[in-house]
Amino acid sequence: MNTLSYKGYLGTVSFSEKDACFYGKIEGIDGLVNFEGESVRELTEAFHEAVDDYVAYCVAEGIEPHKSYSGQLNIRIKPETHSAIAALAKQAGESINAFISEALDMRVAAML
Repeated sequence: MNTLSYKGYLGTVSFSEKDACFYGKIEGIDGLVNFEGESVRELTEAFHEAVDDYVAYCVAEGIEPHKSYSGQLNIRIKPETHSAIAALAKQAGESINAFISEALDMRVAAML
């Protein structure tokens, strides 16, 4: 997936062949904010403007701009992977949750 990043916000990008334009939306917010442009430059400028307008709106309304997450995540994995995680967590003397949380933290840190 193609994305744009600006001021800590992520925008997903698609192309409409029918309309001959790029379009996208800001992710990770409570609401729907779209942007579009006929060129990469126009799309990028529209994304920046959309983020700036959204943040200004949130400030004016006293709204938290970023979507809040509970910290709880339900995932589906192969039974073999689940078994391996359980064994590795036990060997490390920690819970499955702590083991998975640490693994995800390491993966996210490596990608940032």
